[in-house]
Amino acid sequence: MRKVLIVLVLLAGLAGLVAWILSAPTRMGAGELAALKPGDPVRGEQVFWAGGCSACHAAKGAEGEGKFRLGGGLRLKTPFGVFVPPNISTSQRDGIGAWSLADFANALTHGTSPDGRNYYPAFPYTSYARMSGQDLGDLFAFLKTLPAVEGKAPGHDLGFPFNFRRGLGLWKRLYLDPAPVVARPDGLVEAGLALFDRGRYLVEGPGHCGECHTTRDAFGGPVLTAWLGGAAAPDGEGRIPNITPAGKDIATWSVTDIAYYLESGFTPDYDTVGGDMVHVQENIARLPASDREAIAAYLKAVPPVADPAR
Repeated sequence: MRKVLIVLVLLAGLAGLVAWILSAPTRMGAGELAALKPGDPVRGEQVFWAGGCSACHAAKGAEGEGKFRLGGGLRLKTPFGVFVPPNISTSQRDGIGAWSLADFANALTHGTSPDGRNYYPAFPYTSYARMSGQDLGDLFAFLKTLPAVEGKAPGHDLGFPFNFRRGLGLWKRLYLDPAPVVARPDGLVEAGLALFDRGRYLVEGPGHCGECHTTRDAFGGPVLTAWLGGAAAPDGEGRIPNITPAGKDIATWSVTDIAYYLESGFTPDYDTVGGDMVHVQENIARLPASDREAIAAYLKAVPPVADPAR
């Protein structure tokens, strides 16, 4: 019996060591780092709006120039606890003013902080992992032009085991994948392919639409077989709609209808955008018309997901 116990203890220790190694935060490799270039803040502002940075990192209800004050502090309620977006302003002490471009890119694409901690996926790095090196550089350059906001945001309010960050390294091995979610449809001509590719990049990457519109499994990972098929609201109030071609809310909408909704906030039957989607629509309205058309074309081309039975 003593030998059995010793073997069990050794196996448990080995399993713990393996889990510790596999859960280590990851960073960009040499090739990815080489693709990072000093960015253009003018282009970076477009990435800023596509990524919806102000929706989480600015003060609640911020308008106008207030959307550029990225001091964090919102409380995002989820089934796993309350997450609080941090200060990402140019403050050297409380924000990301002391970060390098590599620090910034590792945070967005690997969910790893400059001091080597795993970020929680309430920060949508599972989507940002699909961003190009150019867009990462441009966005960083734009953020560096914004005002410093002093004061750190409060910490997250999480219970055990969700307050154990190291375990997120294992979560990232399951769910962090920079590959596209939706394959190119057959039969598209060159112009159609370019439009689809741009829409796919915006929706699956900086736009991170799947983070809200895709249901999650018991571990909080997106269920890719139900991509964009709608999900329960994280705060438990209502449901985020299905935006695939089978979704009852937009099944009859054309590409033009979707693009116009993203520009104006009006549906084809003259209803208006509501809820948290207001912020998303306002941000996307700042993008070029060609980007809104690309998003609409992609949404009409994704595999349909049936609405859940009611």
